[in-house]
Amino acid sequence: MLCAVPALRALRVALPQAHIALVGLPWAAQFAHRFGHYLDAFHAFPGHPLFPEQPFRAEEDEAFRQAMRAEHFDLAIQLHGSGEVSNGIVLQWGARHCAGYAAQASGEQGEAQSWFSYPQQGPEPVRLLSLVNLLGASEKEDHLEFPLHPPDWAELQRSGLAAGLSPGSYVCVHPGARFRDKCWPPERFAQVADTLCEEFNLRVVLTGSAKEAERTRAVASRMRMPAIDTASPLSIGAMAALMSGARLLICNDTGVSHIAAGLQLKSVVIFNQADMARWAPLDRRLHRCVHDPGGERVDDVLQQARQLLTGPGHCG
Repeated sequence: MLCAVPALRALRVALPQAHIALVGLPWAAQFAHRFGHYLDAFHAFPGHPLFPEQPFRAEEDEAFRQAMRAEHFDLAIQLHGSGEVSNGIVLQWGARHCAGYAAQASGEQGEAQSWFSYPQQGPEPVRLLSLVNLLGASEKEDHLEFPLHPPDWAELQRSGLAAGLSPGSYVCVHPGARFRDKCWPPERFAQVADTLCEEFNLRVVLTGSAKEAERTRAVASRMRMPAIDTASPLSIGAMAALMSGARLLICNDTGVSHIAAGLQLKSVVIFNQADMARWAPLDRRLHRCVHDPGGERVDDVLQQARQLLTGPGHCG
């Protein structure tokens, strides 16, 4: 979802007075709230039998489609990949015009539909932004954003997890990911964390959701230096507030790498099987990527981290 922010920003710039609604999985309601300067409404999608992200709530499907038709949208944009399934879903909403990428498309625009050939290569934010550019939005800024709101800071303060941490005094290490096969070995994270702690006199803060507490504990148990383990039921916003004060983030290829890009927090992102050209952060001055499916390139990760910690813009 964060990769779609440049496209949403371009839409808002092109249509400042438009009512722009996001249709997404239920969890994305928090995303719509955070980006309320680009989005005016949110509609929870009940799923589809061919989409694996959530169980299909068949009992809600017809009511959802009727609600979408009742909105009388002027334009419905499909931003969910190449559209083999999602284009048909969007067409059911009764918008005056539908648009999106398609697996096979001529790029020609019709009276009620505009489908463009899905780009097989390129960074995800650029792919999505390019679609709205094809529709006439002229904004081409492709940087990500992650605005922090007062409730994020209030939650972080209530948690006590940031007590005694001053901005620029710590490095965040995020060893978890939704899928285990994306995760760098805990002992490698521990080795990097210990080295950075000793060389730069930084405290180590292990971040993660409550579901990732096992991973943060595994890293902490393998470290020689003390670490602050903050894995807990903290919201994404509060965790981002905690990360925003760090000098550097070390993480797997997972959502926090896009949060770091939105915060302009320097990061080293370790890739396993994912397409690095598609999912790597765009700004290579602030973000460095290392492809290491075998867990063997500790020295390369440390080299990138040292360059970011000593390069322009570092906090002394």
